Amino acid sequence: MDNKPKNFGLIGVAGFVAVRHLKAIKETGNNLIASLDPFDSVGILDSYFPHSDFFVEFERFDRHFDKLKRQGTKIDYVSICSPNYLHDAHIRFALRHKADAICEKPIVLNPWNVDDLQEIENETGRRIFTILQLRLHPKIIELRKRIQEGPADKIYDIDLTYITSRGNWYYISWKGNIQKSGGVSTNIGIHFFDLLSWIFGDTRQVIVHVSRPDKAAGFLELEKARIRWFLSLDYNDLPAPVKEAKHRTFRSIVVDGEEVEFSEGFTDLHTLSYKEILAGNGFGLNDARPSINTAYIIRNSTPVGLTGNYHPMLKSQ
Repeated sequence: MDNKPKNFGLIGVAGFVAVRHLKAIKETGNNLIASLDPFDSVGILDSYFPHSDFFVEFERFDRHFDKLKRQGTKIDYVSICSPNYLHDAHIRFALRHKADAICEKPIVLNPWNVDDLQEIENETGRRIFTILQLRLHPKIIELRKRIQEGPADKIYDIDLTYITSRGNWYYISWKGNIQKSGGVSTNIGIHFFDLLSWIFGDTRQVIVHVSRPDKAAGFLELEKARIRWFLSLDYNDLPAPVKEAKHRTFRSIVVDGEEVEFSEGFTDLHTLSYKEILAGNGFGLNDARPSINTAYIIRNSTPVGLTGNYHPMLKSQ
């Protein structure tokens, strides 16, 4: 492995998740050469790369990349933290500039976008990586190992609950626009659909019970699991003990009645993801494909209401 520091560009540096990428670039000993965001509230750069160039206009950012290339400065990676619907275009930008792309999830919104990017990846010889950090969480790795070593014909019953309360701003921002974010099931659910398919196999059946701007719920049948899932942005859905503790997020995965505790250990998973990518072991398009397919089907399914095997949280809705 080449130990020389790599040069990075970053798109979407003012966004919520960008600080994890800044931290990962810094902690892996690499350089941020330039970043882009239409919003200029990016003082966070001072804590990581105060001397890097910053742009609010894509055209000037693009021109800067051309200038760097003519001056002999190679950009090795472009990290992409922009809104979901722009990921596809920004990945193409990276590959056109002969850089590898590191893109937040969902890497794209539609399955055919994955196919198109696969072609461009093959044409350019560059790589497209995505951040599937939950696959690197020790508790998730431990669960997967236990399932793999368990009975080959066993089907597991799972309840997935993820409530991350958001204020009114969420629905005004691009995140509240299903055409731009993919809605609740894609924007906040993609992490969990990925890890569940990674552990329990391909999706065989999708049923959606509820689909609203602030919550979604349904049933997934995978090769080795039957999953009732519930995703919500509504503070009122939080369990009373969580509210009493002044927390705004609750996540739970119950496998055959046993809670899988993985609330801790998230802090450094982006840095670990970058270390794996830099070592040539990162997650790529084929890794992202199953959860993109599942989220797409959920997004385009007609809710059936409270019938069949639905999540217990729906009883109080």
